[in-house]
Amino acid sequence: MRTYRLEERGGTDKLVLREEAVPRPGPRQIVMRVHATSLNRRDTMILNGSYPLTPRDGVVPLSDGAGEVVAVGDAVTRFAVGDRVTGSYFARWIDGRMHPGIVDQLGCTLDGMLCEYALLDEQWAVRLPDHLSWREAATFTCAGLTAWSALTGAEIPKPGQWVLVIGSGGVALFALQFAKLMGCRVAAVTSRAEKADRLRTVGADLVFAAAETPEWGVKLREATGGIDLVVETGGPATFQQSLIASALYGRIVLLTVQDQEGKSVEIPGAVYQRSLVTIGRLFVGSRNGLEAMLAAVATHRLKPVIDKVFPFTEAREAYRHFQQGDVFGKVVIDGA
Repeated sequence: MRTYRLEERGGTDKLVLREEAVPRPGPRQIVMRVHATSLNRRDTMILNGSYPLTPRDGVVPLSDGAGEVVAVGDAVTRFAVGDRVTGSYFARWIDGRMHPGIVDQLGCTLDGMLCEYALLDEQWAVRLPDHLSWREAATFTCAGLTAWSALTGAEIPKPGQWVLVIGSGGVALFALQFAKLMGCRVAAVTSRAEKADRLRTVGADLVFAAAETPEWGVKLREATGGIDLVVETGGPATFQQSLIASALYGRIVLLTVQDQEGKSVEIPGAVYQRSLVTIGRLFVGSRNGLEAMLAAVATHRLKPVIDKVFPFTEAREAYRHFQQGDVFGKVVIDGA
């Protein structure tokens, strides 16, 4: 089979395409024929060496992938040959709270999905909704679950409440879609005005372009009465405006704490002392959360937004396209 491995950290030239033997499953393992994969911000951080968790040397990258089971071990009970599956981001985190013993991640400390055949413990995978294409199904593991966890974590927003999303990447668009499923109103902030209509098409009720309205926090608060939940993916560049936009008892789920230059989020005292906003953190979610999200996706026949699709042999080009930052939705790589 063909597989990519990350030989060293640095640039896309460190992503090496190899020929390897097709894996054979152990007693409780499955072999998955990977039909599509997708990129997340963490994948570029792993590539350039800025990710907080050290990747294994020579790891197969990418947490997100979709495919079918082609072989199962003798003791496997969760899956059968022919099942449509995707992997769970934190492979060993089934439910409950995260702890240091279960931090292993596909595409980082465990081999991921940028390969023709992936070998997974049966506990590391979940079934996929039937209405999704392979490309669509390959987008949910990281960005989708992160957005779902942000909306269903400590306090689920009520119908009619306002949710704010930042940008047009995978997490932001999934959060927009999931919030609309819950009956919420959604405001979106984009860096470029030409993306406003596309955000409205996905479901945004209110859109501000930061280039045209740099002080969008005040404008959003005036227009909405205060944002109830901010899915904060912008980090240092947007956090202060998100705080200004928030309702008195609003919540901010802080997903990005540093920018590419290493600048960290700072809490402006003059703003926060007038606020009772709760600021929280999360990191993707458990396997049970992934299954709950996919059940909702199946019920509502939700489809992800895909920015661009690359062939398997152009995986490096897919990384470069993703890194330039001007994407609208998920960047997908077809299977080998």
